[in-house]
Amino acid sequence: MPNSLAYLALMSWPLIAVGLFMSLRLERALIWSILAAYLLLPPVAEIDFPLLPAFDKTTIPNVAALAICMLLLGRRVAWLPRSVAGRVLTVLFVASPAATVLTNGDYIALGGGGFLPGLRIHDALSAIMLQIMTLAPFILARQFLSTDAAQREILVAFVIAGLAYSIPMLTEMRLSPQTNVWIYGFFQHDFTQTVRYGGYRPIVFLPHGLWVAFFTMMCLLSAVALWRHDRSKWRRRFGPAAIYLGGLLVLCKSAAALVYAAFLVPVVAVAGARLQLTLALALAMTAVCYPLMRGAEILPADAIVSWVEERDPQRAESLDYRFGNETVLLDKAWQKPFFGWGSWGRNHVYDPDTGRMTTVTDGRWIIVIGTLGWFGYFGEFGLLTLPLWLVWRASAGGRGRDLAPCVGPLALMVGINMVDMLPNATLTTLTWLMAGSVLGYAEAMAAGLRPSPAQADPAAGDAAPAAVRPRTIL
Repeated sequence: MPNSLAYLALMSWPLIAVGLFMSLRLERALIWSILAAYLLLPPVAEIDFPLLPAFDKTTIPNVAALAICMLLLGRRVAWLPRSVAGRVLTVLFVASPAATVLTNGDYIALGGGGFLPGLRIHDALSAIMLQIMTLAPFILARQFLSTDAAQREILVAFVIAGLAYSIPMLTEMRLSPQTNVWIYGFFQHDFTQTVRYGGYRPIVFLPHGLWVAFFTMMCLLSAVALWRHDRSKWRRRFGPAAIYLGGLLVLCKSAAALVYAAFLVPVVAVAGARLQLTLALALAMTAVCYPLMRGAEILPADAIVSWVEERDPQRAESLDYRFGNETVLLDKAWQKPFFGWGSWGRNHVYDPDTGRMTTVTDGRWIIVIGTLGWFGYFGEFGLLTLPLWLVWRASAGGRGRDLAPCVGPLALMVGINMVDMLPNATLTTLTWLMAGSVLGYAEAMAAGLRPSPAQADPAAGDAAPAAVRPRTIL
């Protein structure tokens, strides 16, 4: 159980966010209010009010940043993207839970006399509020983090945060993952999953060691991008930072994050911006199409398992279980394909005799399809893919030569995060923040605008973002 300090940290965050916005310029304050909360607030712990979504380390910082921008700073927030597709996907993302509730009013009988309750109208209101809270970093980043300078701020913040976070990470590698226990009084996951290759995987204040490794990989890519492109006096320091973060990533003992880094570090280091955007879009489209291929049985799952078995029988067994589990969950999802089964575990499969849950939802894609259906899935994954498509299209015809140096790495991090959401549920506030930044930049490009020299200069201070005139992009 979380201790009093865990709840105090959650309740105090709005005040900390106010302090950030009062002492830093808007772009930097927005980034750090979301990033620091993601890294420092307690996982799992939540404050639950009746008829409202749970307030936790995701929703509290999001609502605080949105409220500060609107009420304290008096900024007018644009809630919808400029493109028709963006508006449709946003409405779909926010409103699809209402349709889910309306189509799931029945209870589900379980073996052993148990049952799962049906959904009620107040569940729809709570779910819609949760969707709006979730989307807040995307909305704010699209409006306030779309310039060259703001995107550089994101990458710099990742590097600084990664270097600072390495201290508790290295401590946990040596002493075992206990930081969350020491500070907040509980362990947030299964301890056995932190033991790998004769050592420990750090978890700190994140949900799982895989989240820590993925964040470290993002910090590494940020350092490489800044080492290549940054023109400030700090450029020479990003090279050693990248080497240090690369070594830290190895110590995280996460095979997937290491593969991502081995694939993307050379791309960020040497590839042109247009190629980076093309690859980012290809990664996103792979993630979007994966459930369709699984549902249509196009993906050769058996052949993949056989190939892995020849090299690593233990991983092949795990992969075979994952594919089998996905098949069972997809069969359940196809019973309500449009709007899904809703919450309370209704998307799972249960033993008919005992009522025991027999399935596990690991990937974000299967969670969304099972709970919100294909409408909810395309609303969420479509919103993440749209910025990559728009910036790729806006850079066509030779305009890629004028791209901001940071937009390619940000797009790649969104794209690889979407791929990682196939085996894991690693959608975070940072993903939405980066996607919103790329979308805002794409809209400015499509409108024929470029950041002014002052905005592109890291030392420019509080240069205001260039206004983007309304224009239908798609």
